[in-house]
Amino acid sequence: MNEIEKYVESYFGIGEKNLSAIGDLFEERSIKKHDFLLKASQYAKSLSFIRSGYLRVFAMNAEGTKEITQWISVEGLFITDLSSFIFETPARWNIQALSDCELYTISLENYQKIGSVVKSWDKLEKHFIAKCFVTIENRVFSLLSMNAEQKVRQLFMFSPEIFNSVPLIYIASMLGITPETLSRVRKKMSS
Repeated sequence: MNEIEKYVESYFGIGEKNLSAIGDLFEERSIKKHDFLLKASQYAKSLSFIRSGYLRVFAMNAEGTKEITQWISVEGLFITDLSSFIFETPARWNIQALSDCELYTISLENYQKIGSVVKSWDKLEKHFIAKCFVTIENRVFSLLSMNAEQKVRQLFMFSPEIFNSVPLIYIASMLGITPETLSRVRKKMSS
């Protein structure tokens, strides 16, 4: 059983008899550091599971003068522009590799075939989309209610390795703080 099958089993509770059929719908894919998985205005025609590496989801501010990091995705997570993928609309987000990445990728066409492999897929997919929504709700609440130190500590608990693998400017942008504040908080945490 490969990583994607293990993740699908643990995340969705899908039985072993369907796992290899679902695993067969994914393709292994590599992308190099700095390459784009998706650019804004393209159509997201795939959903990827990160086997290894870091991908940054970002867009330009309204003035087009500054990149805003929405999320940094790490090993063990799915990534796409969900709105573009589900509704087949132009992507709002750029998705760029911050390191060499190994992915399991499922095309939109193959994703739509999962329902013929797993009879309860409609219910499981709703659960998957709901988890995505709850994650976004929690992130918005954190950004609105936590101070800089709390945000940094929460991210550190979720993914400590990100601080040694991703440029701090992207982490600061994702947390909605300045790079200087991030450096000050990290220094305080290490002392």
